[in-house]
Amino acid sequence: MNDQPSTRSTTPAPDIDALVERLATGERAWARTHLSERRELLLDVASATAATAGTWVRTAAGIKQLNPASPLLGEEWLSGPYAVLTYLQALQETLRRLDEGTDALAGTRITRAPGDRLALQVLPYDTYDKLLMNGFHAEVWTTPGTTEEQLRATAGLTQRAPRQTRGVALVLGAGNILSIPPLDVLYQLFAENRTAVLKLNPTTDPLADVYRVMFQPLIDRGLVEIVTGGPEVGGALAGHSGIAAVHMTGSEGTHDAVVWGTGEAATAAKAEGKPKLSKPMTSELGGVSPIIILPGEWSEADLRYQAEHVATMRLHNSGCNCIAGQILILSSDWPQKNAFLTALRRAFATAPARPAWYPGCEARVQAARDLHPGAEKPGGTPERTLLTGLDLTDPDESAFTTEYFGPVLGIAELPGTGARFLDAAVTAANERLHGTLGANLIAHPDTIKALGPHLRAAVADLRYGTIAINAWTGVGYATPRATWGAYPGHTLDDVQSGIGIVHNALLLDHAERTVVTGPFRPAPRSFLNGEASIAPKPPWFVTNTTAARTGRLLTEFAARPRWQDLPALFASALRG
Repeated sequence: MNDQPSTRSTTPAPDIDALVERLATGERAWARTHLSERRELLLDVASATAATAGTWVRTAAGIKQLNPASPLLGEEWLSGPYAVLTYLQALQETLRRLDEGTDALAGTRITRAPGDRLALQVLPYDTYDKLLMNGFHAEVWTTPGTTEEQLRATAGLTQRAPRQTRGVALVLGAGNILSIPPLDVLYQLFAENRTAVLKLNPTTDPLADVYRVMFQPLIDRGLVEIVTGGPEVGGALAGHSGIAAVHMTGSEGTHDAVVWGTGEAATAAKAEGKPKLSKPMTSELGGVSPIIILPGEWSEADLRYQAEHVATMRLHNSGCNCIAGQILILSSDWPQKNAFLTALRRAFATAPARPAWYPGCEARVQAARDLHPGAEKPGGTPERTLLTGLDLTDPDESAFTTEYFGPVLGIAELPGTGARFLDAAVTAANERLHGTLGANLIAHPDTIKALGPHLRAAVADLRYGTIAINAWTGVGYATPRATWGAYPGHTLDDVQSGIGIVHNALLLDHAERTVVTGPFRPAPRSFLNGEASIAPKPPWFVTNTTAARTGRLLTEFAARPRWQDLPALFASALRG
């Protein structure tokens, strides 16, 4: 997904023994830190994050080669400081409840989901959510058989027994979405009750000082360390006897190199079932995500809007996302199929241009084109690519097993309409596509109504960690109380999209997946057509012209929620 580049850093190598000893000392202090004090630390980190948010976004623009005046900076506000601030606020609320001895899930709506599961509503969670994310809804579904009593009794995870710390963790940071490294560190500290060293991906080294400013309240107490350097630094840390566990966000190849080693030694280790890494390893590794379009009767405006939606799923961050939609699954019997594809080509061609900034992107795109001589180049940037006519029955089709991590979208078709098409698409997504991180479905409200309970049953059948209906799975990533990670069940020798979850600000146990729903149309077309949503075009759409301003205002609001700031925020959002 996002391999750490092999270029060596010029930063002096850290004294790993001393660093690990500082964190071990910090762990002992952490065990004595009361929940109220831990909560105050979270609020201190939030203040530091808000103070450095502007520097963060300017630095991110430099990393990603974005024009400082581009609306695309909205991506950096929303997937950067905004995501961290909303998580910090949600997590401190969970700690407050635990400290007061009250139910961490008090007031949370809990209903039934298919397959003897429970569904906890995590969006909207409060009044501000109802206003700012109007029309969007998210639930965390539990593993089958979990009871409400079990759920309430375990919510809070390790913070229910904070004195029982669990050692020092190594976090191998992602290099693409810049809130991932700090969010992963926070999860280790509060969900796993471990102090943590964050080894940055060299791509994000320019943000090292920003992260240090954010985490200064934790660094001062010996709870967090941040280091840079090449793979040799990460390898030395992973193998250090003082490191109790490793978490990474990256590619399956990097994961296997950490766990099994490289070359012939790794092959032998896998064959013998003897990993090189002899400590717990959790991960989020991306995959090949489907976008399933359910056939229906759409207006011209619907076709244009959903084409922009699909383009966003692929082109956000130049396609360098673990949650980027990669395989579009259409019905060959949909009368509007060709009209939608025409709108999609136009959306790809007219979306704002941006560089293929992530290392290796151009080579990955070219490799996809080399294997697909009929690949289309719709325009917008030289790298944007459509692979049409993919055959879901072809066992050798590389587009179903290779995460392109760039602006390449594959298009495949299946026969049928209604429940028949939906079931076939779910089967194809489960059995033909590599990975289980996220799946997207788009359906007209009339189609959803006609399917009735069958749609929810089909969602239950999808083996993905986050499923979004008329939304992008990125909404699940940015929902702080939602869980984020692969569908449960992967193993070290077949890791696919990873093992374990992150985010999860309610600190839930027994979580299986997150399910997100959104409005089919933006306002005002939504409420004019009977949808209960006043949400305009979302600010994460690549075509949103006020995304940078809206993202900044949302970040400022997350840092200091005030009613008087809402009018300017709404005005910016509506102009997008």
